[in-house]
Amino acid sequence: MYTYLLINFFAILIPFIVSFDRRNYFYSKWKYLFPSIAITGTLFILWDMLYTSMGIWGFNPRYLTGIYIVNLPLEEILFFITIPFACVFTYDSLNYLIKKDLFGRFSSIISFVLVAVLITVAVMNLSKLYTSVTFFLTAAFILFHEVVLKSPYMGRFYFAYMVLLVPFFIINGLLTGTFIEEQVVWYDNTQNLSIRILTIPVEDSVYGLLLILMNVTLFEYFRKSRNDKEDASIQAQS
Repeated sequence: MYTYLLINFFAILIPFIVSFDRRNYFYSKWKYLFPSIAITGTLFILWDMLYTSMGIWGFNPRYLTGIYIVNLPLEEILFFITIPFACVFTYDSLNYLIKKDLFGRFSSIISFVLVAVLITVAVMNLSKLYTSVTFFLTAAFILFHEVVLKSPYMGRFYFAYMVLLVPFFIINGLLTGTFIEEQVVWYDNTQNLSIRILTIPVEDSVYGLLLILMNVTLFEYFRKSRNDKEDASIQAQS
C-alpha cells in the first residue's frame, strides 16, 4: 500500500495548484521557500535518522513503497518537503487574506508562556528523549525569536499555526493510526509522555510547531534580504 505517499501527495496538491492564483502569486515566492525547506529539512532529516536508528520511532512497511534513503523511507523524506510547502503557503495566504495581525498584541505573551511550559515539561522528563529534546529546542527557538530577532510576524505565525492544527490532526491522525487499521509511524512510548490526542503523541504538535516556525523564519529572512537588496539598488540609482 502507498498510504504514506498518498498523504504527501494530497497534502501538497491544493497548495501547489493555488500557488498560481493571480491574487497572491505564491509561486513567485518559491525562491524564498525552497531554500528554507532545504535547510530546515536537512536538519530534521538528520534528527529523524538518529531517532529512527535509536528506535524512538519507526515506520510500518505495510504503508510504504519500500524505497529507503539510509534508514528513512522515501515518504518520510518527502514529508519534510510537502508539509512545509503546504504550511508556509497557508501562512502566506492568511497574511494576504487577513490584513490585521490578530494575535500581534499578544504574541510575546504567547511566546513566553509557551517557553515556560515547554522548559518545565522538558526538565521534568529528561529521560524521555522525544519529549525533552523537542520541547527544549522549540522553547529555545521561540526565545531566540523574542529576545534576539524580535520578529514582528510571531502573532501571524501563531494565528496560522492555530489554523494549521485542523489539517495537522487529520494528517497526523492518519500517520498514527486514527483512521486506518495500523499506524504508519510508531513510537517508543518510554521516550514520550504517552499522552495522545486521538492517536497522536502530544509531542508531535510541538515538533510540528518547530518545523513550521523554522521554515517560516527562513522564508521571511530570505524575503526580507531580497527586498532590502532591491531597496538599496533603487536608492543607489536615484
